Amino acid sequence: MNGAKERGQRGRRGGQAGFTLVEAVMVIVIVGIIGGIVAVFIRVPVQAYTDLAARAELGDIADTAVRRVGRDVRLALPNSVVASGDGRTMSFLLTKTGGRYQAVEDALAGGTPLDFENAAVLDFNVLGAMPAGQQAIVPGDFIVVYNLGPGYEPANANPAGGAPASLNVAAVAAVAGNVITMAANPFASANPVMSSPTSRFQVVTGTVTYVCDTVNRTLTRFWADRQLAAAGTLPPPGVGALLAENVSACAFNYVQPANTRSGLVEMTLTLQRPGNAEFIKLFHQVHVDNTP
Repeated sequence: MNGAKERGQRGRRGGQAGFTLVEAVMVIVIVGIIGGIVAVFIRVPVQAYTDLAARAELGDIADTAVRRVGRDVRLALPNSVVASGDGRTMSFLLTKTGGRYQAVEDALAGGTPLDFENAAVLDFNVLGAMPAGQQAIVPGDFIVVYNLGPGYEPANANPAGGAPASLNVAAVAAVAGNVITMAANPFASANPVMSSPTSRFQVVTGTVTYVCDTVNRTLTRFWADRQLAAAGTLPPPGVGALLAENVSACAFNYVQPANTRSGLVEMTLTLQRPGNAEFIKLFHQVHVDNTP
């Protein structure tokens, strides 16, 4: 009798410990309904967060690209910026330093002035302290004097194809103290003489070219070290460094008002990933000092 009673109690306890199939199905259905309702309410915030993150990433890439362009443009040789007619390319000569050359008018007892009459004189003295460190003048650099830019040949350091050769650019052959030795003296060949009114010179290290390729959706910076390329040369010389991908639109514009010593570079850059409606568009302007 007692054994039967214990078996009945164990049977009742075992039956209370589980769920029937109907109960399990009902729980699954209810959880699915609740999950669907929750998904409807959280889909929009999640999508908004995803779009915001995509815009932020594109904005960071675009901002870095235009700031890099702006930094280079501020180091451009005066009157050397050239933008293509379609706005897809922009090139200029990059300077690293400058100085004051000794002129005949200084009437100094010692030193050698930069000679604008005798092409055989290749040496000239730099007045003041010589640039040091990364700005040090080294063989292979270029000395540029009184660059007036397009329309003022031969005082144009980066003439376009067919323009007269530059007579205001000399390659550096050697540097000893404050004396610079040029590989040749083109300044003496210019007619009229194109000396700087303030006896200033700039040191150019090479050519920078920015290319917007909307077919391949890229913005690339090309750099030709110790090489002066003709304005607008395509393909550009040197090594290319990718600045931005997913470029859906891009344009360079260079404005130089008449009778002024300044210019303005305008850049518009739009980034958009394929198949995504989100895009970022930046407009950046950089002032250019064109005092030669």
